[in-house]
Amino acid sequence: MKKTFLLLIIFTVLVSMPIFANGQNESKESQDESLQISVVLKALTSEYWNTVREGCEAAGEKYGVAVTVVGPNSESEIAAQVTQIEEQVSTRPDALIIAPLEESAVIGASRPALDAGIPVLALDTDFGLKGKTTFVGTSNKTAAQMGGEWLAKQLGSGKKVVLIAGQLGEVTSNMRMDGFTAGLQAGGVEVLDVKSGNNTAEGSIKVMEDYLTRFRGEIDGVCTENDDEAIGTIEAIKQSNDPNKDKIMVVGFNGDSGYLQLMDSGQINAAATVAQQPYLMGYLAVEAAVKTINGETVSPIIDVPANLITKENLKDFLKE
Repeated sequence: MKKTFLLLIIFTVLVSMPIFANGQNESKESQDESLQISVVLKALTSEYWNTVREGCEAAGEKYGVAVTVVGPNSESEIAAQVTQIEEQVSTRPDALIIAPLEESAVIGASRPALDAGIPVLALDTDFGLKGKTTFVGTSNKTAAQMGGEWLAKQLGSGKKVVLIAGQLGEVTSNMRMDGFTAGLQAGGVEVLDVKSGNNTAEGSIKVMEDYLTRFRGEIDGVCTENDDEAIGTIEAIKQSNDPNKDKIMVVGFNGDSGYLQLMDSGQINAAATVAQQPYLMGYLAVEAAVKTINGETVSPIIDVPANLITKENLKDFLKE
């Protein structure tokens, strides 16, 4: 009886093995035939870029394509991003999406993709690669100008503002600083200085501490490259003994949850932020890549509009 039972088990295993193997082969074939889209972001260490990543991955699930998202540890690591672009090109994806840190470096690294017939798309920040498919993102200058105009209106003509940039020389940072400056000057507000906070709260604390020493009692407002810098700026203001500190209005950029919570808590300096739509941006970039791969025509610019979030419309924005 035991021998018969053992033979039955062996027979069952032998019969099952081809079926299991066939299942593996079918799965492998399915993977080999799927579209592969590579995304190289500016970093993967901030809320903003991780939200972009989530949008990319959601579009990948929607359209049934494999999406690989990489990025350096910080937005100052240009060489690391170039290496990542080169690595992704070597895998021969069906499309390559890049949020560039430095234009010329990215153009050089991504040109071999075009030469190999791989569509290249710009995300968040445009770059001048001849032959790229499209740019998906927000007009950073226009969005920042909206924030500058709003702050100028709140402060009034003759007031003084300082700016905290991201990485000096980086395209997005330059555009945002130009936009803020244009909006402020149009409202009769003077820009005292522009310095880099290196895209971090820690960097902006140091910059703001210097500003509060140099321009003691003169600063009425601050415009920052992103909300991390805005948070650092507010911390520096809170710790200072500047006689005007309770009146300094800070405008951030990105609409990150940490800064929105500061605004919602009633923190007096947290005045507004220019909120992009990073999830939608990532989603639309992958969607455009899929359409391009499938031979569809996409617009050379896919605009993702920004919103100005103030304490007046914050509750509605958080509900949405």
